[in-house]
Amino acid sequence: MHQAEEWKKRSKELALRVFRLGRALPRTEEARILGRQLLRCSSSVAANSRAVCRFRSRSEFVARMGVVVEEADERAFWLEFLVDAGIVPQRKMADLLHEANELVATFAASQHTARAAVNQSMKKSRNE
Repeated sequence: MHQAEEWKKRSKELALRVFRLGRALPRTEEARILGRQLLRCSSSVAANSRAVCRFRSRSEFVARMGVVVEEADERAFWLEFLVDAGIVPQRKMADLLHEANELVATFAASQHTARAAVNQSMKKSRNE
């Protein structure tokens, strides 16, 4: 599977898993607020990872991937926060957290690689 297709698939699947988690959260005000935050950033990661695949330049890719990295990291934070706040047990969150953190690392590495390529290209064009 092409890397971009894998990103879209994994991001969407994780967003759906988070959506199901949101439905299962306790009916407290705290859980409702945290659940909304988590659902927003999860759906944002899925939507923006699709947008990244339609970049027109490396610079645009780097910029869009920055949004994906930020939102993916925020999603991991809210998942951790639900555990730390005692709303969801760690054992129920372990797989979601693992996948969320893995995607953050994948997106960040891709952004770093693309940024390095942009910088290298800019240096090369300056020296010509």
